[in-house]
Amino acid sequence: MQPFTWLARTHLLSAAGDALIAIALAGSLFFNLDPAAARPRVALYLLVTMAPFAVVGPLIGPMVDRARGGRRGMIIGAGIARAILALLMVWHLDSLLLFPEAFGALVAGKTYHVAKSAVVPGLVRQERDLVEANSKLMLLSGLGGALAAGPGVLLSLASSRWVLMLAAMTFVLMTFPAARLPRFAVRPRHVPSGAHGSPPSANSPPASLAIPQPARVRATIRRGAMLLAGSAMGIVRAMTGFTLFLIAFWLRADDAAPWWFGFMFTASAAGQLIGAVGAPWLRRRVREEVLLACTLLLAAAMSFYVVTAPDRGPVLGLALVIGFMSALGKLCFDAIVQRDEAPADQGRTFARFETRFQLMWVIGGLVPVTAPSGILPLRAGVLLLAVAATVAVVLYAGGLWALARGRRPPSVIIAARVRTRITQTRARRQRRS
Repeated sequence: MQPFTWLARTHLLSAAGDALIAIALAGSLFFNLDPAAARPRVALYLLVTMAPFAVVGPLIGPMVDRARGGRRGMIIGAGIARAILALLMVWHLDSLLLFPEAFGALVAGKTYHVAKSAVVPGLVRQERDLVEANSKLMLLSGLGGALAAGPGVLLSLASSRWVLMLAAMTFVLMTFPAARLPRFAVRPRHVPSGAHGSPPSANSPPASLAIPQPARVRATIRRGAMLLAGSAMGIVRAMTGFTLFLIAFWLRADDAAPWWFGFMFTASAAGQLIGAVGAPWLRRRVREEVLLACTLLLAAAMSFYVVTAPDRGPVLGLALVIGFMSALGKLCFDAIVQRDEAPADQGRTFARFETRFQLMWVIGGLVPVTAPSGILPLRAGVLLLAVAATVAVVLYAGGLWALARGRRPPSVIIAARVRTRITQTRARRQRRS
């Protein structure tokens, strides 16, 4: 059996277990913070979602990359940890201990996703297959959640404890296909001559000449392109969080019937499904960078259209486009990192970028959540969305063009000028004081 099949089965069970935990805790204060709740509580929910990434980024990422076979071990360990925590939550469902246990389950889940993303490149034959592999895993994630929803809801009618027990069993089952994953020999980082305490020989070339110049140029371009893709994906995540809460509070202020909330979330989910299904077909025709730029361009065009017709029908279409953009953009970004980052650094790179993406999602969501009612109407919010998408696609495309010609990307030039202005302003203030 192909190694990717074992990862697919592992991912299906992992998604099902996560869905069961979410169902079991749906009635608790920790998870019961929907968009119709009071604004301070929704803002608190957004900040809470950052907590697991604060742990995963600086700690788990390097651990995933540290040892041979560590990524497989992290996947298995994340499954075992979530199984144990689910059993502990069975006993502490009505106790304050539920909160640290639920937090631990979130951290273990994020750890699994970082390790899973770092494993994928070793299971595909060619770089162009990365988007298709990530697409299959995204579809399996949705399938796992859907398969777990029915039994989870039925068991929750009796007791949430039964749901948590089923989740623990699911996570235990997840470890069996995970154990069949191959051990990955991670390529060590380049160590210059003279490292590890041994002096360089007299005939050793300088460290700056250890890598041939053309290879160094290509590596620099790839690194720059990956950072640009990360910035573009950060804007995508901010737009996703912004749109979700902008529409939710607009519907609430408009006294919309409850099913309109369902329509909006369904449209977003449908967009994600279309993005996941269409990604392999699109990748066979254009590169990941082009797809990522096109998703931003599509979001900008749809947003400008909604500004002219801010009704529920066009807003429904905007939710679908944003969902499509979110799914396709994430698949493209994952493939770019899996293609261009050194294997020895992929775990920490994914952890670092996921932390930034979650921060951007929180910032995007906080804008409509913290704005007083009437200050940010739908038309103004969608216009802000359109402008952000337009600026993002211009900076991303311009950055790729500049890198290909050995120049500094526009975003780097702008950032440098902003830092210079800030430094000059501080210096003038100090002289005046």
